[in-house]
Amino acid sequence: MHVYKTYLPEDFTGIPRVIHAIAEGLAGSGIETEVLALYGNDVGSAPFKVGNHLVHPIRRDMQIASASLSLRAFPEFGRLVRHADVVHYHFPWPMADLLHLAYGRRTPSVVTYHSDIVRQQRLLRFYAPVMNAFLAKVDAIVATSPNYHETSPVLARHRKKVSVIPIGIGEREPVGEPHREAWRSRVGEGFFLFVGALRYYKGAGFLIEAARITGLPVVIAGSNDRKELDVAGLPANVTYVGEVSEADKEALLDLCSAFAFPSHLRSEAFGVALLEAARAGRPMISCEIGTGTSYVNVDGQTGLVVEPASPHALARAMTTLSGNDEMVARMGANARHRYKQLFRSADAAQAYLNVYRDLAAGRPR
Repeated sequence: MHVYKTYLPEDFTGIPRVIHAIAEGLAGSGIETEVLALYGNDVGSAPFKVGNHLVHPIRRDMQIASASLSLRAFPEFGRLVRHADVVHYHFPWPMADLLHLAYGRRTPSVVTYHSDIVRQQRLLRFYAPVMNAFLAKVDAIVATSPNYHETSPVLARHRKKVSVIPIGIGEREPVGEPHREAWRSRVGEGFFLFVGALRYYKGAGFLIEAARITGLPVVIAGSNDRKELDVAGLPANVTYVGEVSEADKEALLDLCSAFAFPSHLRSEAFGVALLEAARAGRPMISCEIGTGTSYVNVDGQTGLVVEPASPHALARAMTTLSGNDEMVARMGANARHRYKQLFRSADAAQAYLNVYRDLAAGRPR
């Protein structure tokens, strides 16, 4: 049973995508997967199927500093966890810590440690005792990259029970030429592409400034719900296309020359969008922030890694790739090869299956 603060159909970004890939990836291995998540009023309270697994929706009572809370989750989790062979938490979500400490300690448990808590430092001082108790009580911890394992001060305190399983994604769906041509007529081709929800740590402003410096074409796709991006103030060589579908994203990846990923804070713990670019065989530009982004994008091999929060560093990388067809082709091929070697969803699901079997059998990890 996976436990997290949000899931489909309300949310199919980041961690929910990881949960979905694991659940569906193990459906043919005799594993029954259930998910407990919080929702608004629209979803209702009856369990429902997503693909081959079952979701138990709990109504969200409130949200504090990005942490969804629900009193109803306690009795429901207590009921469900008794029937689970393994409970799989996804960190950070403080509510999960409380659920485990209240009802989950008798069930074998693993937590995927997706990210340190970066922004809510004041609240962290009050939450830290609960967090440390939770991580001390779970049976196994999984980091999503060796980079994050090595640089997280929290994981350093629990090093003996930490293993690494990189996030994996499935193969891309083919894009029809009419769909690609529709986007070509709208944004052209050979541009630098950014795809992602425009959150505070994504660094879109640095990319836009780099576009001003270089004059090179940039296309930005993603939700702008919190108005992180001033669309009216964009330079002429930057096109914002809003939130796009999976098919639209793949068409844009086919048309771009490289993928720019300017995230500048450790809140960007991995960068699934980078995986999607690597899968499409596109060279990448990312920032060195000590997280999984530099595990996906290896400097000089699959793309370029630059200092964070620096428009000039991004501009130099963009200029280096612009017009260098040989470098673009070589790095793109390397990125595709690295995806196939390390980041396929089937391999990640199998690695988690090994964890589950060890925990269910009482074997230490």
